[in-house]
Amino acid sequence: MPGPFTVQLSLVIPPCFILLPLSFILARMPMFSKAIVRVPGENFADGLTSVDLGVPDFETALVQHRAYCEALVRCGLSLIELEPDARYPDSTFVEDTAILTERCAVITQPGAPSRGGEIVSMAATLSKYYDKLDAVEPPGTIDGGDVCQIENHFLIGISERTNEAGARQLSAYLGAWGFTSSHVDIRGTAGLLHLKSGISYLGENRVLVTEALAGEKQLEGFELVNVPAGEAYAANCIRVNDHVVFAAGFPTLRNKLDDLGYNVIELDMSEFQKMDGGLSCLSLRF
Repeated sequence: MPGPFTVQLSLVIPPCFILLPLSFILARMPMFSKAIVRVPGENFADGLTSVDLGVPDFETALVQHRAYCEALVRCGLSLIELEPDARYPDSTFVEDTAILTERCAVITQPGAPSRGGEIVSMAATLSKYYDKLDAVEPPGTIDGGDVCQIENHFLIGISERTNEAGARQLSAYLGAWGFTSSHVDIRGTAGLLHLKSGISYLGENRVLVTEALAGEKQLEGFELVNVPAGEAYAANCIRVNDHVVFAAGFPTLRNKLDDLGYNVIELDMSEFQKMDGGLSCLSLRF
C-alpha cells in the first residue's frame, strides 16, 4: 500500500514554487501521519534496564507518556494507542518490535528473550496498515532501537540485542524494497545499549552523534552535531515532520538545536531513562 510519503509524478507544482529548491518543497510535506504507542503497564518497573537510576514512579511515567503522545499530535500525527500488556513490562517501548518505512514494514525479533512475544500483537496491528509484513526469523535477532534511517539508507547496529544474522535479514528485506543499508558494530561500546542511544538523524544531511560514534566511517559526508559531554542521553531525539522532540534537562545540546533553527519540543523523560528508554523507543512513526 502507498506509504505516507509517496510523491505522485503527476503532481502539478504551482508556478510560485518553480524557483524553490526541491529540498525546500519536500521539507514542507508531511513525512509521517501516524504513530503507534502503547501506554506503560503497572509493572513497567519490572522491565529490563542496564542503568542504576532508581525505580521509576508509575504515575509519573503515565504523565510523561501522555505528554509524549500530545507532542506527537502537535507534530501532526494521529495516534494508534495500544492497551498496556502486563505480560511484557517493556512493551511500552514499541520501537523495538518493527521497522516501518513508506514502502514496507518488517517485524523484528527482539534480542531479549523476555520481549519476544511483543511482536505478535504488533504484527496484528500493522497488518491493518500494510498489505505485506516481512519478518526477521531466528536465529536472527534485531531490536528497532538499533536501526537508524537516513533518507533511503539504513544504519543497522550490531549490538547485544541485534546479531549479525538479524542484521543481514533486515538488509535483505530493505534491499528488496529499494533501500540500502550498512552495519555498525557497537558491541563493547560503553553507554550504548542500541545504536540510536548514540545517534539521531535530524534531516538536512545532519546527524546528531555522541563522542563514541563521532568517528564512525559510515557518517563521513554528513554534518555532525556533536553531543556535549554529560548529555549523551539526549542523543536519542526524534525528528517528526517540522519538529524535533527532545529530552529535557540538557541545555547545551538544546541550545545547539535552537541555533540550527529547529522547532524543539522538550519533554521530561526521567522515568523512561531509568528503564533504558529514549524518545524514539516510545513510538513507531509512519
